[in-house]
Amino acid sequence: MTRWFVALPVYNEKAHVHAILDEVRRYADNILVVDDGSSDGSRELLEQRSDITLISHPENRGYGAALITAFEFAVENELDGVVTIDCDGQHQPKLIPVLMDRLLRDEFDPVDIVSGSRYLEEFSGDNAAPEDRRRINFEITAQLNEQLGFNLTDTFCGFKAYRTSALRKLEITETGYAMPLQLWIQAACAGLKIEEYPVPRIYLEEERSFGGSLDDARRRMAHYQDVISRELKRLAPRCGQIPVLQASSTDS
Repeated sequence: MTRWFVALPVYNEKAHVHAILDEVRRYADNILVVDDGSSDGSRELLEQRSDITLISHPENRGYGAALITAFEFAVENELDGVVTIDCDGQHQPKLIPVLMDRLLRDEFDPVDIVSGSRYLEEFSGDNAAPEDRRRINFEITAQLNEQLGFNLTDTFCGFKAYRTSALRKLEITETGYAMPLQLWIQAACAGLKIEEYPVPRIYLEEERSFGGSLDDARRRMAHYQDVISRELKRLAPRCGQIPVLQASSTDS
């Protein structure tokens, strides 16, 4: 019997957390919530629920750190898979079983990661993404496709399904919003099979902040480029099959 769960990273989501979890509960029996040091009362609300597994970070570590905790939970408990979904209303919980089914449907040619994409298809009622986020997403996506040999349309969507066997091959250390970039590079290095699945584009609170210097789009882009460059350089000795690394090795 397949054992999987849904993981939600939470940071200061008091206004949404109960409604989102009630909806997730309709589609998943096992729910892990990683509270990343919330200070708005979210953790206290979560502690009142008996239908979830709760892991609380004593202080805010970052979006990536919350997902790292979820990945570690999946590996340590020898689960088959995990679906990650944000707790801000941007993702539709009804698609949770769809992503998991696509992940597990072919045991002979298994997919390692099914990644939601907000740009693979257009849905009626789709919101326009904030312009700076859309532009950075498109530019980073095009860059990683060229460097890694992927054919992605959305590198930043947090709605994903992972095989735990694939997570065992990753060594994610990025604790912030750049975590997906490190993940894609490591996935290419490990030869993981990736499939995108179209999901609606929903922005309920366009004014949401990244926090600190990352609220400035130029600084955010520079940070992303730094993470990409650092990870490509780190993995170069053992990942020559990545197109950009293979070309660099040949040139030298």
